[in-house]
Amino acid sequence: MTLPDQPLVDLAHAHRVSTSFTDWKGVTQAVSAETLTAVLRALGVDPADPAAALQDAWDAPWRRTLPACTTAVQGVDRLVWVHVPDGAPAALAVELELGGRRDLEQVDQWVEPREVDGRRVGEATFRIPGDLPLGYHRLVASSGDTTAAAPLVVTPARVGLPERMGDRRGWVLAAQLYSVRSAGSWGVGDLTDLTDLAVWAGADLGADSVLVNPLHAAEPVPPLEPSPYLPSSRRFFNPLYLRVEAVPEIAALPSRARARFAVLARRVRERASGDRIDRDAAWAAKREALRLLFAVPRSAGRELDLAAFRRREGVALTDFATWSVLAEVHGNDARTWPEDLRSPASPAVVAFAEEHAEEIDFTCWLQWLLDEQLAHAQEKALTTGMGVGVMHDLAVGVHPGGADAWRLGAAYARGVAVGAPPDPFNQLGQNWLQPPWRPDALEASAYAPFRDLIRAVLRHAGGVRVDHIIGLFRLWWVPEGQEADRGAYVYYDHEALIGVLALEAVRAQAVVVGEDLGVVDPSAREYFASRGILGTSILWFETADGGALPAERWREQCLASVTTHDLPPTAGYLEGAHVRLRAELGLLTRPVEEELEADRAEQRVWLDEVRSRGLLPEGADEEATVLALHRYLGLTPARLVSAALVDLVGDRRTQNQPGTLDEYPNWRVPLAGPDGVPMPLEDVFASTRAARLAAVLPHR
Repeated sequence: MTLPDQPLVDLAHAHRVSTSFTDWKGVTQAVSAETLTAVLRALGVDPADPAAALQDAWDAPWRRTLPACTTAVQGVDRLVWVHVPDGAPAALAVELELGGRRDLEQVDQWVEPREVDGRRVGEATFRIPGDLPLGYHRLVASSGDTTAAAPLVVTPARVGLPERMGDRRGWVLAAQLYSVRSAGSWGVGDLTDLTDLAVWAGADLGADSVLVNPLHAAEPVPPLEPSPYLPSSRRFFNPLYLRVEAVPEIAALPSRARARFAVLARRVRERASGDRIDRDAAWAAKREALRLLFAVPRSAGRELDLAAFRRREGVALTDFATWSVLAEVHGNDARTWPEDLRSPASPAVVAFAEEHAEEIDFTCWLQWLLDEQLAHAQEKALTTGMGVGVMHDLAVGVHPGGADAWRLGAAYARGVAVGAPPDPFNQLGQNWLQPPWRPDALEASAYAPFRDLIRAVLRHAGGVRVDHIIGLFRLWWVPEGQEADRGAYVYYDHEALIGVLALEAVRAQAVVVGEDLGVVDPSAREYFASRGILGTSILWFETADGGALPAERWREQCLASVTTHDLPPTAGYLEGAHVRLRAELGLLTRPVEEELEADRAEQRVWLDEVRSRGLLPEGADEEATVLALHRYLGLTPARLVSAALVDLVGDRRTQNQPGTLDEYPNWRVPLAGPDGVPMPLEDVFASTRAARLAAVLPHR
């Protein structure tokens, strides 16, 4: 590792790349020159001459009349600059999203002119008033006969909980939908299962929400990526989750097609009785069945609805569908395709789309079906009295060769991947194999790609959980070919990203939960709270001064739970399953017995705290302990409390082991009872154990 010289450090800072970081042991670590060089190149910066590149970075804003994109918070005045030839007049107005125009007041604030590209540039300052309406507006600057325009986004000060929640606390049922299989499922839990799960949770158990894993689109052909956190697209949904029998055209299926449909359903259900989720088999059967349904003529009204959906989704949907059909021909990773197919705008892609119009229509139709079934799930959830309804999970990023990376092109950085530095549970660091957003590209696009995916996720939902929400502040970029601990933090305009997130959430009347675990600056958590975004508090991680954090000191603005999907269910955690599994996979940096003893000591701290509140008698069995831990959540001020479906039914097996790929069957473990036998959804509804745990949670 080579330490960077000062010019390289200065250049990195100019592009908001951190040159050091504090590790999980509290030790400051320097970022190597090799890492900084790779990260700067991924940002489009040539570090060969750091002094020249630094000068270019300083001059870049002065070459613009207006900032590429300006964000403001409603109720708070803010200043914005306008660059004009030195001595020239300047005026600035706002053209509002819904019509109308406001002239802005110039502020008397002297800024020294600057010589840029052989001309003197002056800077005028204007005030954006805090009483502008929420929305996506446009700044228009004029100087003499010259005009320039740039986006202005006015965002809400706070998100908070939906009005239908009132002031009450509520509880959230968390489930990995793919693992929740019913008698009607085709080997994988689907949107009808989600609907039924929400009705049960809301009507029988008094829950206010069902939180599910990301339902983002995966690859169109096997092998399908099992991780819902490494999707092909975050903008669109995964047709694997469709319930094919819920497609209205099934009623008009011809007899021969109906017979084939029945064979497909029977075969896939027969193969789904094992203890592994087989996405490839499930999707192969569903896809063939859906092709049969696609061939059935639709009513005039449904054709109009489909056409309206396609108009609303626009080019993004067409590009996504084109990528999907290309992937069927050339494979799921666009990075391996012929060079002339690696851009959606290329003549070769346009010609391909014309030749494969029917296949593209089929993919668009699948997304329309998903829109229908997602809408039905949310509608039924709210009819039970839920205050939130369905809450979706938003993954950190996408597959580097997937649909989003292909269709959005320069919005993503190349040659690097998102990950995380070492922490107590992943002591070698993590590489999530996902390309990060380029901060400059996001700003240049007025954050449209981010806005569009948030809008899509919340279209039929009452909430969104943002995985690794600190990534809206900074992301750990790992250069290709380097270990996960050899990365650097790249900082983003969190005011803009969180502002857009807040605006879309308020418009959708949805709650936002940020997963803010791990190494997070306390000021970031304070910022989330100030914007009405709930944090995430996991019981085992809530400590202070070496002991358990008393319930009264927990955050009010959070979603509190005992466990998370990156840990075993609570029954397994109490047995130390997470330590033994990491030992088997070679992920520990100290002997397993030492790690087990440390884990038992940490558990004792919490179990003693729960006992001190009279919630857990000595000698209590495993189910009583799980109940007591969840009762403890009720003592906290947390606005939302979460219980995992695996804890309701007594499952023990880990769904995901961070830091692994195929070493463990991540995201392929079906829901099971305490005996490890897969448990169908019908048995979940009849579970007395589930009812007992739900009874200790905050009810409506």
